[in-house]
Amino acid sequence: MLEGKRIGLGITASHCTYEEVVPKIQQFRDVGATVVPIITPSVLHAATRFGTGAEWIEKIEALAGEKVVSSIVEAEPFGPRNPLDCMVIAPMTGNSISKFANAATDSAVLMAAKATLRNGSPVVLGISTNDALGLNGINIMKLMNAKNIYFIPFGQDDPVLKPTSLIADFTKMLETVEYSLTHKKQVQPIIIQFFK
Repeated sequence: MLEGKRIGLGITASHCTYEEVVPKIQQFRDVGATVVPIITPSVLHAATRFGTGAEWIEKIEALAGEKVVSSIVEAEPFGPRNPLDCMVIAPMTGNSISKFANAATDSAVLMAAKATLRNGSPVVLGISTNDALGLNGINIMKLMNAKNIYFIPFGQDDPVLKPTSLIADFTKMLETVEYSLTHKKQVQPIIIQFFK
């Protein structure tokens, strides 16, 4: 179902999820999709216990067979001139959720998402944030009610120690993308029991 489709994969700064998310690039390619990797500045410049930006960029580009898009100027043509069939943002941090819900476009990832929505194509979000059930809850609900925005099913990853945290089940990424493209609907259930 994804053969020949051009999928944008936006990656934001939830560094602890990269080990799980980045290999999904190969899964998209295995079913015939082209993956265009798009990153926020924090992905590019951060050095954490999970690796440096340079190390992750190398892995991402090797899997995608494409250079990462890292600037707003590079992402702007994803409007009518060079469209994506679907834009996925995974992981999507609380910071990017807040900006996206309030129309702040300050990264290549959010510019690509804005351009994709402008084209009437689906944007799929894989959230990973410690304040989803806190101050960011209102932004998630706003995005849930927006046209052409879909969520990878998510749940609480640690209800005891991190009671306001939610994370997407990234194993459902391809399924959510396929469903958004073929049915223009949210895959269900959207809220799942999900403990790491």
